Amino acid sequence: MTKKQKRFVEEYLIDLNATQAAVRTGYSVKTAMEQGYQLLQKTSVQEAIAKAMAERSKRAGISQDRVIQELARIAFVNPQNVIDSEDASVKADATEDDLACIQSVKVKTMDGAKGKSVEREVRLNDKMKALELLGKHLGMFKDKLEVDADMDLNITIDYGDNDNEES
Repeated sequence: MTKKQKRFVEEYLIDLNATQAAVRTGYSVKTAMEQGYQLLQKTSVQEAIAKAMAERSKRAGISQDRVIQELARIAFVNPQNVIDSEDASVKADATEDDLACIQSVKVKTMDGAKGKSVEREVRLNDKMKALELLGKHLGMFKDKLEVDADMDLNITIDYGDNDNEES
């Protein structure tokens, strides 16, 4: 692999955008899309990208199992286990799995005519999206209908009513 190809691999790993990686590598903006595409077709570049991504995943502790586990924590959380319905606060006894589903917590203290008041908002991650992604992973939802059938194909061509007439 050339130095420029190695540099392309490094740049590609930043955002997985071949065109931008080609530009950052030094290819012309005009030809970057084509150059990026051509580089991604090279076996040596593909192997270098795959190897680098695998090493990065290993260093970061990212695996398919870990992603699925995190999605499951979000998908199967019971909000009653996380949020106190009386004052909209996070429950002190919420488990680590339950707390993993929290996207954000906002607490706003205000001074008013009746004294201090507290406004709380606990936002959970998108449960439906997590369920959708898990369902797709399990093959539950198909965008295409797959049909496997044996059948005979007959093609009939109709040239109109003029079959017996001469021109």
